[in-house]
Amino acid sequence: MAEQISVCEWGNSSAIRLPKKILEKLNIKVSDVLEIQASGDTITLKKVFKHKSLKERLAEYDGKIEVAEFDWGEPQGREIL
Repeated sequence: MAEQISVCEWGNSSAIRLPKKILEKLNIKVSDVLEIQASGDTITLKKVFKHKSLKERLAEYDGKIEVAEFDWGEPQGREIL
């Protein structure tokens, strides 16, 4: 079900408030960067991929390294197996 929100004044600009349940559903946090596009009468917001810093990656590291097999399909030429 779609929700309705209104455009409000914010200093010399206009702003909209995004409902908390939408932000939680899309895992959008304060200071996240969103891409905005307009087409016809539609506005689209998209969360921009953010690269994690080494410090952030190390904080999430649990000490396990996972190795997965990858199926490249059948040989197509003179590949060395």
